[in-house]
Amino acid sequence: MHGPVAILTDSTAYLPPAALRRHGIEAVPLTVVLGDQALEEGTEISARSLEAALRERRPVTTSRPSPEMFARAYRAASEAGAAGIVSLHLSAEFSGTYDAALLAAREAPVPVRVVDTGVVAMALGFCALAAAECAGAGGSLDEAVAAAEKRAERTSALFYVDTLDYLRRGGRIGAAQALLGSALAFKPLLELADGRIGMLEKVRTASKAIARLEEIVVERAGDAPVDIAVHHLASPERAEQLADRLRERVPGLRELHVSEVGAVIGAHTGPGLLGVVLSLR
Repeated sequence: MHGPVAILTDSTAYLPPAALRRHGIEAVPLTVVLGDQALEEGTEISARSLEAALRERRPVTTSRPSPEMFARAYRAASEAGAAGIVSLHLSAEFSGTYDAALLAAREAPVPVRVVDTGVVAMALGFCALAAAECAGAGGSLDEAVAAAEKRAERTSALFYVDTLDYLRRGGRIGAAQALLGSALAFKPLLELADGRIGMLEKVRTASKAIARLEEIVVERAGDAPVDIAVHHLASPERAEQLADRLRERVPGLRELHVSEVGAVIGAHTGPGLLGVVLSLR
């Protein structure tokens, strides 16, 4: 924690450990359930283990943190000197994490502002960084919340998946939409908007879909100062290649992160995910 306002998020922000330490951000883990095993994201299940389970079609589900996990985190922040806490979480459309945080906030020893950012992955991570930078500069609880919400409004999350089947299984898109994609054999480009996943474009091949993803990011970035994160699951070469092209083509690029998503997001997208988070400064 840096300063009297503590920043807390959840494990789906996928912030690098160095960034968490540098800004004093705490991340409460979500849970992945593999068969009869409940495993904490980030410490107890790796992307490789998840990928193997998905390819073997073993049952994989995800679960929110308990309110008590948040209560412990809020107490720890208070004991470390926080006078207030900003608790930033993935879209409530995807998870009950926001609701669990709200329940715990009612009994917290200091004021807690729980925010449904409407986003996930490094889109959430950039919100947490914005709030932490504001708090580190002496900003108030309200100012840190406003900084996170402003960053969320200026952040887009676009992604490609090899198949819509995993999103259908997890209830993140409708069965009819998934079946249509399978029948027409198109490769979907998706966007996270208003806290939900929607179809952005339908492209015929994987290579064309990834090329189109790149074009959309370049068009939206323009010349503005931006931060970008490239996410993948079991596709490191494609992610690095896309990152290299974006470094060349986005003149206002300030920071670029390349990372594999964790087990919670991976469980709903499946191997082959390639995503880009574009955040205007």
